[in-house]
Parts: sequence; C-alpha cells; structure tokens
Amino acid sequence: MATEHRCPWRLSFSYGRALQASTIKKWNGKEENVEAARAILRERCKANSEASLGKYVGKGETGPRLYVEGYIY
Repeated sequence: MATEHRCPWRLSFSYGRALQASTIKKWNGKEENVEAARAILRERCKANSEASLGKYVGKGETGPRLYVEGYIY
C-alpha cells in the first residue's frame, strides 16, 4: 500500500537537451525552417510538461536517442 507524502517542493528533471536537440535539428540554421522548428519546440514543451506531471502518454516516438555514452552531463 502506497502512502502519499506531500512535500513543499516539486521534483522534476531537466529536459533541456531533448528540447534543444529536436528543435535545432528541425531548424538546421535555415530561415525557412523556423516555423517548423517552433512547432517542434511547442510539441516537446507540452510533452515535457505532461511528463513532469506524470501524465505523458507517448506517441511511440522512434527518433534518435539522445543518450551519449561517456558524455558528462
């Protein structure tokens, strides 16, 4: 049986890398890709917000993994 414990703070994770990687890849430094990159950023922000609340239901994303072995975060 789980016991609910309320804390005066929020526990969250940093999703910055996921936000940046997909947005920058879509943008690719080209002016014509700005709106598409913004759409990706909004989509990822919404997903990250839902994830921080425990409400995210994945869409079966198959994009590249962002984990890099040996990378110092």
